[in-house]
Amino acid sequence: MKPIPLLLAAVALPHFALAQEPTAHGNAQHMMHTGDAADVVVPDSLTARTGHNMDHSAAASAVVTQGGQGAFAAIQEIVARLMADPETDWSRVDIEALRQHLIDMDNVTLRAAVETETVEGGARFLVTSKDPSVTASIRAMVLAHAATMDGLEGRRMQAEKIPGGAALTVTGDPVRIRALSFIGLMTIGMHHQAHHLALASGKNPHRH
Repeated sequence: MKPIPLLLAAVALPHFALAQEPTAHGNAQHMMHTGDAADVVVPDSLTARTGHNMDHSAAASAVVTQGGQGAFAAIQEIVARLMADPETDWSRVDIEALRQHLIDMDNVTLRAAVETETVEGGARFLVTSKDPSVTASIRAMVLAHAATMDGLEGRRMQAEKIPGGAALTVTGDPVRIRALSFIGLMTIGMHHQAHHLALASGKNPHRH
């Protein structure tokens, strides 16, 4: 009976076509294809909120997480936090202060010269630059970090201004201190995130 397979195909084809189309219902996640690029997974809840015909660019932006540049992403995170908080006092918000702080962080991380001296129980780091703007960043970051982190986990941190920058002396566990070196020690403690929020909210505990 040759007509039977043709009839079955005709019946199955509409169901197959429907299965290929994303819908705003059901528990399955929807896949959107963009040529040769990897599939972008769009959760059902997002599709339901934004509509059945959400375009590819909107779908992609729903699942990517990077802001494209570190400082930009940090500012974006704080802005989103402030906008989500109904208690935000917008008369005090200062996003530019946060941007300037991130410039300091960038200068210290990438543009400062660091010399390490071994001292009893730790190390002394001489952090300098011939660029006055980098020197200012070094002093702002190093002196504030030492004041905030001194005593954490038994480490003593002392900072002072020197020509071209600042010196940071750290004692405690000498092996760990020397292994972490200057920039590793600067990252210790999750105070940076709280400090960013404080800066953007108009509360600058390390005003300089």
